[in-house]
Amino acid sequence: MNFATLAPTEFAPFIQHTKIQANATKDEMVTHIQQAAEYGFNAAMVPGSWVPLAVNILEGTGITVASALDFPTVGVMTSAGKAAEAAELVRLGAREIDIGVQIGWLKSGMYQQFKEDIAGVVRAAGVPIKVMLELPWLTPQEREIAVELSMEAGVAYLKNASSGQVETANPISISFLAERAKAGVQVKASGSIKSLAQARELLQAGAALLGTSAGIEIITDSSDEKTKSY
Repeated sequence: MNFATLAPTEFAPFIQHTKIQANATKDEMVTHIQQAAEYGFNAAMVPGSWVPLAVNILEGTGITVASALDFPTVGVMTSAGKAAEAAELVRLGAREIDIGVQIGWLKSGMYQQFKEDIAGVVRAAGVPIKVMLELPWLTPQEREIAVELSMEAGVAYLKNASSGQVETANPISISFLAERAKAGVQVKASGSIKSLAQARELLQAGAALLGTSAGIEIITDSSDEKTKSY
């Protein structure tokens, strides 16, 4: 697909409309979730505690309810706790889950434990799992290992980072993941995606999805550099 020729509104199906702030109120979450349906975004990404609300609002719209765990501080949950939370999120109605991974285990050479931590979530959830690999924290060799182990664990998506606090999504990181993604594995870009031009670059580089809180600004081509997105 030639993303250079798409109209701004045609980017909506590639955007996972994201709101993960801990201090977001119910009214704010309702507005966020309703926007996902109004603008035809790929999904409403919400914290686990708001999944039931999102499921209720989006019923019958065809918009996916997505959530995240072991986040925003990644790699701090136990493997059993992570798998149990994933199963609970699916029971509540989440149909995609982004997860933090055990970066410390990877950097310690604990490769089997790193892979099994992810695989446990994949087995427990039974829905597409996206791994937030935090690429800037990894050496070139660690990046290669993280990608390979994640795919061996059964993930559906490789993700460059959890948020803009780790990395601003860029074509280099996305191309790195896209070039290594095996059949059936896709790439999600995340991290301060604020503008239509940036969205075009990331999708052209190989991203299948964009995680951002600036989706409306992107599809209306009205981005503001002060907009904070994830």
